[in-house]
Amino acid sequence: MTNRITLDITERTPFAVGHAFGETGAYERLSGRVHFDVDPLAPAQARIVDLDKAERDARGLVRCSADFFLLKPQNLARGNRRLFVDYGNRGNKRALQFYNDAMHSNDPGALVHAGNGFFMRRGYSVAWIAWEGDLLPGDGRLVLNLPVCTDNGAPITGKCRVEYIPETEVPSYPLSGRAAAWSYPTASMDTATASLTKRRYQDDLRIPVPPTAWCFARAEGGAARDTFETENAISPSDKHIYLYGGFQPGWIYELVYTAKDPVPMGLGHLVVRDFSSFLKYADTDAAGTDNPLRGAVEKSYAWGRSQTGRCLRDFVYRGFNADASGRRVFDGVLPHVAGAGRKWLNHRFAIPIVSGGQQHEDRTNIADEFPFSYAMSTDHFTGKSDAILKRPETDPLVMHSQSATEYWQRRGSLAHTDTGGNDLPQPDGVRMYFWSSSQHGSDPIAKAPSKGVNSAYSNIVSTSMLFRAMLDAMDAWATHGTAPPDSRVPLRADGTLISMEDWRRQFPAIPGTVAPHEPNTLPRMDFGPRAADGILDNEPPIVDLNAQYAVLVPAVDKDGNDIAGVRAPMVGAPMGTYTGWNTRIRGHGFGAMYKFEGSYFPFPDTAEERVWSSDPRVSARERYVSKAAYVDAICAAARALVIQRLMLEEDVERCAQAAANWGRPRHITDLD
Repeated sequence: MTNRITLDITERTPFAVGHAFGETGAYERLSGRVHFDVDPLAPAQARIVDLDKAERDARGLVRCSADFFLLKPQNLARGNRRLFVDYGNRGNKRALQFYNDAMHSNDPGALVHAGNGFFMRRGYSVAWIAWEGDLLPGDGRLVLNLPVCTDNGAPITGKCRVEYIPETEVPSYPLSGRAAAWSYPTASMDTATASLTKRRYQDDLRIPVPPTAWCFARAEGGAARDTFETENAISPSDKHIYLYGGFQPGWIYELVYTAKDPVPMGLGHLVVRDFSSFLKYADTDAAGTDNPLRGAVEKSYAWGRSQTGRCLRDFVYRGFNADASGRRVFDGVLPHVAGAGRKWLNHRFAIPIVSGGQQHEDRTNIADEFPFSYAMSTDHFTGKSDAILKRPETDPLVMHSQSATEYWQRRGSLAHTDTGGNDLPQPDGVRMYFWSSSQHGSDPIAKAPSKGVNSAYSNIVSTSMLFRAMLDAMDAWATHGTAPPDSRVPLRADGTLISMEDWRRQFPAIPGTVAPHEPNTLPRMDFGPRAADGILDNEPPIVDLNAQYAVLVPAVDKDGNDIAGVRAPMVGAPMGTYTGWNTRIRGHGFGAMYKFEGSYFPFPDTAEERVWSSDPRVSARERYVSKAAYVDAICAAARALVIQRLMLEEDVERCAQAAANWGRPRHITDLD
């Protein structure tokens, strides 16, 4: 029996009020639900954990449904016959924001949501499909509905672990830790059957929180009718945790409880596979409704950012780039800021919304597990050899890009080294690009830097121009065999990928800087004897801190900016030191790195300021004698990238405009 897809298109309207985008013309938007009938016994999805335990219909099929959204040329003949699939990060539509420099929206329809029109001017059809099975509706998120799994009708239970790290006092949390995600309910309301602990730092001993100090409940509040004051209540809930006195900043709280009613989260891979294959190959759906892209897709590409970059790497590793008929789904994939992450979706009681392990947050998430690289390598702890790419008939071309943050927080060096930290040549069909001195999330919309609970300003390097050049290069590679620019990553061989000890000797003594103690290391972790097949309890793994995979960081120049990689124009002509790390302030895990934030340390404005502040870096005025000189330097850096095919000619002028007035508001300076 084959899987079946049925499209329920609920909306079909003009996009951007019918604006004509160059030769492609006007676009339209389609949205609705996709219904999947899945054969749980078919080899194409045999390794989806617990799929055999999901509820079936009278035909023996497992049913699920997902939101979808599609932007396409009104006249498909004027498009470029290319499909771009954006793995929506936590259900959010992100591609227009990063490729088109557009205002973010989960309901893109206005002209402002088209940004600079890049996708449309190129003629792409852009699609989104819900793949994450733990999201709740709201804020326009794409939602995937999955069936509950049982053991022949009896509830399935198992351990589930969640961390809570408050930045303000919080009375209660959903068990999932995120308001946007539903939670696996607790099998017992008795807190004695669970464990709540707290600790200051990840490697500290866990301090038990007594079972009487918390309960499975949620805080509720509102205006009292009689007293005209706020009234509060504690409402029992099998999907929330309440701590008497509140969760306090400065602590990592960890809950381990017995959960029930898992769902087959791995179906998210199948949903992306079958929907994308349908758009690429099918004429009609199971009900006979025309494929809205019928006959108009020659090549398809997928992009995933952060969480979805990891998902995309796992998708390829597990063989889902071959559809149920053995055809290649994506001709090229572009995982961005995934670091060395991959596995975390296809296991029992998976919580997909949780971020990949960072130094302070969710450090022992199952997201980072061998193999880390596209190339074949051997785990020096286990002797196992494996690679993400190992199916040449259906493997896609790969363009993997990562910021400096991934080397510090997401063990990014392991994506292109072996487990001992030695350079690992990648397959011919892989390119890897390090976007030097940039951070994990670079907002294309210019904003003034902020700090939050960080010791330094957040990194403000703009990198969106690199996305556009990469996609053009990918299309030329997949279509004509035109080789893209060579990989640009730091290497052990040339001294640009180094140990923490060497980095400390290189990084300048910038006044007031709280530098990281170390990058987010990766100890060997044992997730249990059944981890290989995904049937494991989601509880703290056994961590061997004495057995560490090699995690290395990029070497820096005398300004503290990364030497290797692709230097975006703002890094090629810097106004400060830009790093991939930022450290927490006192009261919030002082000294530990904060999530996926990088830092920005402005250069002293003048030579006088440099002397009085004891700053070893050359001042901005000594580098650029005027605003015009700074713009000229930015343009020179941009044109050098154009020559190398790492940036498009059209973006040079955009960079020049952004650099006017010393790059404000991104930059902090008193220069006039």
